[in-house]
Amino acid sequence: MSRIITLFCFFIAQIGFSQSAENYLEKIRNNEALLTAFFQQMPKGGDLHHHFSGSVYAEPLLERAIAEDFYLNTETMEVAKTKASKGNWETFSSLKNNGKLDFYKQQIMQTWSAKDYNGSVPSDDLFFDSFLKFETTIAGHFAEGLVELKKRALTENVSYIETQLSTIPCDMKVDDLSVFNVKLHEAAAVKDEKAVLQLLDELYQSIQKKEAKKYAEDFNTNFIAKLHNDLKIDDDRFTMRYQNFVLRFMNPVDLFKNLTIAFISANSSKLVAGVNIVSPEHGDTSMKDYWLHMMMFKYCHTKFPAVKYTLHAGELTLGLVQPEDLTWHINDAIYIAGANRIGHGVDIAYEANSYDLLRYMAKNTIPIEINLASNEFILKVKEGRHPFTLYKEFNVPIVISTDDAGILRTNMTEQYVLLAKRYPDVSYATIKQYVYNSINYSFIQDEAVKKQLLKNLDARFKTFENQFSKN
Repeated sequence: MSRIITLFCFFIAQIGFSQSAENYLEKIRNNEALLTAFFQQMPKGGDLHHHFSGSVYAEPLLERAIAEDFYLNTETMEVAKTKASKGNWETFSSLKNNGKLDFYKQQIMQTWSAKDYNGSVPSDDLFFDSFLKFETTIAGHFAEGLVELKKRALTENVSYIETQLSTIPCDMKVDDLSVFNVKLHEAAAVKDEKAVLQLLDELYQSIQKKEAKKYAEDFNTNFIAKLHNDLKIDDDRFTMRYQNFVLRFMNPVDLFKNLTIAFISANSSKLVAGVNIVSPEHGDTSMKDYWLHMMMFKYCHTKFPAVKYTLHAGELTLGLVQPEDLTWHINDAIYIAGANRIGHGVDIAYEANSYDLLRYMAKNTIPIEINLASNEFILKVKEGRHPFTLYKEFNVPIVISTDDAGILRTNMTEQYVLLAKRYPDVSYATIKQYVYNSINYSFIQDEAVKKQLLKNLDARFKTFENQFSKN
């Protein structure tokens, strides 16, 4: 990286700093090294679509597994603290003693991330399967990961991250509520909105009686606040907030229980910025229960109207699902769930009445979180096939994000390099607006914090742009 920055400074010296940042960007559009140096130093505001476990790079996770002598499944590259009954499991110490460690380290890196990806497995499978393979190395080590992410953000001039850190631990017993799984599926099958809302209300009351609030309070106090404050995450250069999330593949009762607790948590902590829903959108349960999930968000909004939420919606493409299944996910996320932001939104061109939907997003300032490297690797959607230009043409607010930088082997700088190189009609002024969007459309609850981030961004851009105006 230092060599690229040196090249950048040398080039600037040769042209005598006699131009604006806008003019300089136009001159270097087709040179990725110069673009990298330019965007590495440009202030980039916030990363709003960010998964904690997928953003930590594989190297420290692997080092931890080796140091703690985990077991490795030598067929799947999954690690565990204890040996499972099925599969071929060996400790890292035994692999080292047998001279096999270096071989398996290479296999692990290629399984836990996109490093040296060669197409031997579908890219979406590699991506989504990787989380389960390394998740044991995350538990109990959130602090190290947060420190890594903050250091990397500071290095590339990112001043804010809104990360999806962890699900909320909950051992609430809900076996007595299992009848709601059947009833909710029956009502959802005929899109009986009134019946679904009534069932959710009954379920909500039952969950409240099981002390849902205590799980939210414990998570906020003993996990989020403790980590955040002990590590002194916020300072004059960097700020972090957290999104709660639930998993799409769970049955309706368990998912709604977790969603209720997630909303309670977000409603009672300024560190918890909002709520999200994750897991492969094209999974069987995700597809079958998608409308029901949107109804759950709609219901929770009536109980906690101040809580913001962004939804993964439209992370689909032709071939991944049937054509007719590309027509309604973003529609439902916006019109039914009432999402405040949309993550990915790749299938927008296929959505029913997409022009009206785009106009609605623009009019109601519902931003789209654009993840260029992620969409290219997972969905094979890039350049002209990517709907970035469609959102831009309809003036939908745009924010640029990384998604899962660790698994994807990318960073925020690369997202802007891809943006500038692939879409030459996007001016420097427009890119700068996207940076400001990442703070303006963040879910930061404390307006004073948001104002300070914007003020700092003003100062950072002034310093950055002054390089191009000196004589």
